[in-house]
Amino acid sequence: MARQLRFTGTDSKVDGCPALHTDDGTGEIIVQGTPVTEPEDLAQLQHFGPGEAAVAVPRELLVNWGPKEMERVPELVDRATFRRLFETFKHTAWRLETRRGYASDREDPDFQAFVATGSSPFDPNEPWFINIQAQTDAGKQVGRVRIADNPPTTEQLFLLDYARHNATVGEDIRYLWREDATALPAEDFWIFDSRLVAVLHFDDEDNMLDIELITEPAEVVRYSIARDAAMHHAVPYDQFAAQVAAME
Repeated sequence: MARQLRFTGTDSKVDGCPALHTDDGTGEIIVQGTPVTEPEDLAQLQHFGPGEAAVAVPRELLVNWGPKEMERVPELVDRATFRRLFETFKHTAWRLETRRGYASDREDPDFQAFVATGSSPFDPNEPWFINIQAQTDAGKQVGRVRIADNPPTTEQLFLLDYARHNATVGEDIRYLWREDATALPAEDFWIFDSRLVAVLHFDDEDNMLDIELITEPAEVVRYSIARDAAMHHAVPYDQFAAQVAAME
């Protein structure tokens, strides 16, 4: 069975080497570097067994990207603590949305209205809109990239319609087809101020189970790289809506 490798990081400034990957199944670290092949060099290695390979990597690669703990212990927070992050962030809050739907949306009366009429209502007095308007009025940036299936699910069409409401309070909502997002993490997360990541864990019925905070610099950088890639390829919600409309 093939390994499930996740890119961890690289200190390469030009080409793709060296780098670290993590095997999500076993926790093993895969080191990518320059092969050590000279017999004189290999002869100096201790405990070098048959079938093993040696690679050379800069020390900074392991310092910057190597795991800091034998086992990662998740730091879980309650929803009240999570909500306060949207009031206390200093500069930016950004989300990647990857799921085909969310149970919380299906329970929302606005979703039911969309299913019935094809349009979602807008209440500017909702706490979310009031807070985000205050944050963006203060010069802070709030944005999302949503990954959509082809064709989009009903829940994704609801959020696409709802994006116009998010935009009225300053959110930058963008979209990316799933087929163009294969290099991105298959998980939902928020990044606050490029220093803290909140990973949202869901069950198979799209209910959010818990919220994990990550502050380890190497992990935060990994999510930030994903954010930059998503923003590079995604298109504004209104352009995406036009693409969807042209498919109907």
